[in-house]
Amino acid sequence: MHDLSQSPVVPAMMAEDPGMSETNGRKRTTLAFGLTAALWLAIVIGGAVILNLHATTPGTQSEGPPRWPDASRIVRNAHGATLLVFVHPHCPCSRTTVGELAALMGACQGRVTAQVLFVVPEAEKSNWSQNELWQAAEAIPGVRAVVDAGAIEAARFGARTSGFTLLFNEQGACLFSGGITAARGHAGDNAGRQAIVSCLIDKHPEVSRTPTFGCALSAAESTGPSEATP
Repeated sequence: MHDLSQSPVVPAMMAEDPGMSETNGRKRTTLAFGLTAALWLAIVIGGAVILNLHATTPGTQSEGPPRWPDASRIVRNAHGATLLVFVHPHCPCSRTTVGELAALMGACQGRVTAQVLFVVPEAEKSNWSQNELWQAAEAIPGVRAVVDAGAIEAARFGARTSGFTLLFNEQGACLFSGGITAARGHAGDNAGRQAIVSCLIDKHPEVSRTPTFGCALSAAESTGPSEATP
């Protein structure tokens, strides 16, 4: 007679509890969803930080000449103030600059004449600048759009970033230089616009220079992807 007590015990295969399997599946799904959500949130936050950094980083700065350059061929108003705005025809940030110029001219009617100089590289034809931005500039009362072929005038006035603005009095002295937006593509009240309006109305501006936010006017001024010429 065989003694069962001496036989090796073989553990029986236990069937997996269906409820436990379902619970583990839900945990894995929840974990995967949580990781995906965390990754998505990190990408969104990182993108927002990069965009904000780009928007608040000014272009290459310059002070501009203290007086109107004798070599310039731009016609200066000898009986009042002259405002110059240098823009790259295809800089998206400069749409806001032109919008701020319209607000500025509306606040200072009859006190200043303005010219928007569209900087065109030598390799491009003059009609390269004839776009919606040009039309928007010409539509502003008291503003004249001008082609600066080969960036000759931009070099004379020290303009290196699209949106660079200069204000000269009737004697040719520079009263203000810089940008008239608070950031790239940011519309609204800003120190540059306030300074120019103050120069023209009460003669007591708080600042005479502000940073310029925009694209490089020439490829030579580009310092990286954020300032690449369009």
